[in-house]
Amino acid sequence: MDRIIQRIEEALHIQEKVDALIEYVTQDFRFSNGKPVAALTIYKYLLHWKYLEAERATVFERLIKIFNSAVEDEDDNHRMAYSLSNACNLLFLIQESSSTIRKPPPPTSMLGRMIMAVRSSSHEAHVEANARLKVSQLVEVKIPALHFMQLLTEHVEKVYGIIGDNFKKELVSLVPLCIQVPPTSKSEPTFNRWQLIVDLLNNLLNTMKENFVPPIIVQKIFAQLFSFINVQLFASLLWRPECCTFCNMEYVKAGLAKLEIWCFAKDEYAGTALDELKHIRKDVGLLTIYEKHKTSYKHITNNICNIQRLQAFRIRNKSSNPIYNDQHISQDVISSATILIDSDHARINFFPLNNNLSIPFSVDDLSISMKVEDFANVKPTKELTKYPAFHFCTTKAWNITY
Repeated sequence: MDRIIQRIEEALHIQEKVDALIEYVTQDFRFSNGKPVAALTIYKYLLHWKYLEAERATVFERLIKIFNSAVEDEDDNHRMAYSLSNACNLLFLIQESSSTIRKPPPPTSMLGRMIMAVRSSSHEAHVEANARLKVSQLVEVKIPALHFMQLLTEHVEKVYGIIGDNFKKELVSLVPLCIQVPPTSKSEPTFNRWQLIVDLLNNLLNTMKENFVPPIIVQKIFAQLFSFINVQLFASLLWRPECCTFCNMEYVKAGLAKLEIWCFAKDEYAGTALDELKHIRKDVGLLTIYEKHKTSYKHITNNICNIQRLQAFRIRNKSSNPIYNDQHISQDVISSATILIDSDHARINFFPLNNNLSIPFSVDDLSISMKVEDFANVKPTKELTKYPAFHFCTTKAWNITY
């Protein structure tokens, strides 16, 4: 009887601790020294009460419900960016504390790669990390915690995709307008359409920065968005060849230059996004060739490296530019290029460019781009002291590099 009572009391005590954690982290405490307070609070709590090493722990089910609630309103990018920041940081912290060594499964997705990264880290690497980061001890993460990490990774994947899709929805109606010079008027300045794209990129960047989303994740989002712009612009050229005049293509070239300037100005977060525009930049360069009648077949074949260039070449020859005395390319060059186009068309898809929808990062990428030391100066909120379950959170115990 006493044993039953003891177990009931233990269960109630555990329930009280979990309730305290859930009540605390559902409050919006935002950030301290560039890190989400909620993520570090959850991590310290799980570490102190040894939930990461537990064979059974219902706390993980309740935590994942909190994270998943962020996607209830898919249009709220700020809320999702906040959840994305917490999830990424929590995944990183748990992985850094893990000493689990098991044979990894085949990495078929980000989820698989995450498990592989957690389980395949060598003991020697952890010893080095232990000395470098001054972590008091590494723990063997058990199945419930690993499952929680899987669900958390799925959450990262979902939120990452939704944020990207939200901005693609705005781009999809805007980008096709950018291949034609708008009528000059007070209501719509010449570069207003391209400026709207730049403003859209700035809005996304500000949202990511305000929520301290890891730069590596922000870079991946922008890379996919620029890839989307590349595909949409090229598709617009194919679907609307009447817009491929010299004047319009000069307008597109100037607009792409604005995106290039933006990437250089936001280098830390833009990453390699500009590389995703290399196809359309070459296409537009081809479409703005001066003195076409002097263009040789050798010049064409040396500068057209794939089917996109060839199709752009075919479109370009449909219109001359009398302003620049730009006559048509000679018939001999056209005939030779057409043979090349048709032969490549037989071997290559007419429109091989594609919008990559995969998740181009893993937890390993987070580990490379983040440091445990960066959490050392994160301060707990005063509200934390009100919860007995967090009695261990003294100034010394809170710091992760103690």
